[in-house]
Amino acid sequence: MQAPSPLLERLAELNGMGSGRRRLVLLLSQLGDFDSLEYAQALVPLLPRLEAAAISPLAIAIGNEAGAERFCAYTGFPRQRLLVDAEPNLHRALGLYPGLATPGGAWPALLLMCAGIGSPGTLAEVLRGYTGDRSAPQRIADDATIQAGPLPPLKGSFFARAGGSGFQRPFELATVRLANMAEVLGRWRTYVPRDDFLTQRGGTFLLEVDDSLLYSYRDRGILGFSATMARPLSFLDPYLVD
Repeated sequence: MQAPSPLLERLAELNGMGSGRRRLVLLLSQLGDFDSLEYAQALVPLLPRLEAAAISPLAIAIGNEAGAERFCAYTGFPRQRLLVDAEPNLHRALGLYPGLATPGGAWPALLLMCAGIGSPGTLAEVLRGYTGDRSAPQRIADDATIQAGPLPPLKGSFFARAGGSGFQRPFELATVRLANMAEVLGRWRTYVPRDDFLTQRGGTFLLEVDDSLLYSYRDRGILGFSATMARPLSFLDPYLVD
């Protein structure tokens, strides 16, 4: 199956993103969205393996240049690999889920989606952040320190005492999400210059050298940026070099 034409047209405008190479394209939601931050944080450690496999990554998010600078400084995502659009025109052209629509506008719709309405899987994913997940990797190294909002700085070894090491421990992912929330709320208008598109969801597209689709996924809810949230980038496993 050929990749969607709006996506191919956008990539053709960018140096090094046309046909002739494999490309991983992330259509992110707002830069300040939980999903955007977590997706970038998951992808950054994998970037050397993508390079070794000759897969060119690109993220396109909703926001502005100031937000992109802060987003990359915070997540470690390479700035040259992130584009920002003021409006989700490409998201719309690709038919990505715009989120729940309510008469009160974006904020009431967002709150309802956070409660799982019009956002399948959100509550289960929130719960997984608190209960832990032995099928998911450890998120915070035992010798690392994380500052999560109003909580005092926490060492990764704290979570080891709560359950062990080598997997996602209870409260570990919830703490990462709290740290992300504190970062965004402290710089809200940097990350989210407009509230109009708070509910817009994203998608993932892995393209072959001939522009055919190797993989695609379209988000259906908040904290649902992958079909396999425990290991959100597992779809890349067949294409990476060990």
